[in-house]
Amino acid sequence: MMHTLEPTGTPIYDFSGKVALVTGASQGIGLATSKAFAQAGAAVVLLDVEQERLTGVVSDLTSDGHQALGIRCDVSNEVEVARAIDEAVTKFGRLDMAFNNAGIQIPAADAAEEPGEAFDRVTAVNLKGVWASMKHELAQMRIQGSGAIVNCSSLGGLVGNPRLASYHASKHGVIGLTSSAALEYAPRGIRINAVCPGTIVTPMMTKMVEAGDLDEEAVTSLAPIGRLGQAFEIASAVLWLCSPGASYVVGVALPVDGGYVAR
Repeated sequence: MMHTLEPTGTPIYDFSGKVALVTGASQGIGLATSKAFAQAGAAVVLLDVEQERLTGVVSDLTSDGHQALGIRCDVSNEVEVARAIDEAVTKFGRLDMAFNNAGIQIPAADAAEEPGEAFDRVTAVNLKGVWASMKHELAQMRIQGSGAIVNCSSLGGLVGNPRLASYHASKHGVIGLTSSAALEYAPRGIRINAVCPGTIVTPMMTKMVEAGDLDEEAVTSLAPIGRLGQAFEIASAVLWLCSPGASYVVGVALPVDGGYVAR
């Protein structure tokens, strides 16, 4: 049975006057991170393909007194990404932080039998979507000469697992994008890193369990910490990577996985 953990002792950041952008922002890790940025004082731009959920989240944030802008965007479409980031900069005048989080999972499949359409789709969202988002974020940040970007890879970007070759390939690719761009842009005052979540309690994970593509007890047993992760724990890592506290952190792929890759 999945249990929740309350965010106690979470560091408090002051991002007043800053603008943060989050993709895949209407649920799960993206939602938790959007809320965390807002609570830290940032104006938040939320991108998501699900308009109805996005509208509800933005309404909640603004009702609580936060600055928030929701933009429907399919990150696999570079034109939509470019327009969304232009709209964000037009609205708030700058872009200081970005969490390129949008991603999908596909059904597990034998590597010899997986449909090409599944590979194309997971790569379009998980890899091309990060590439497009980072590309257009950097176009603004290099004008400013400052910024911090966190790309969402996965535990699946650090290891392999049977029957998930295409998904893992997309997440390994995110780390390659991150490290290469980080080397290019660190001299320009822009830090780029990746976060690699382990198994986190999110709506996507719940669907995988319900579909029989994920054994909750099995994945819990693989985490030395003895439990699944919570979305706010990834949000905390993202905010730290965007904060002055991580000012000398460049090009890392940070596991937030309860110790899985340390085994």
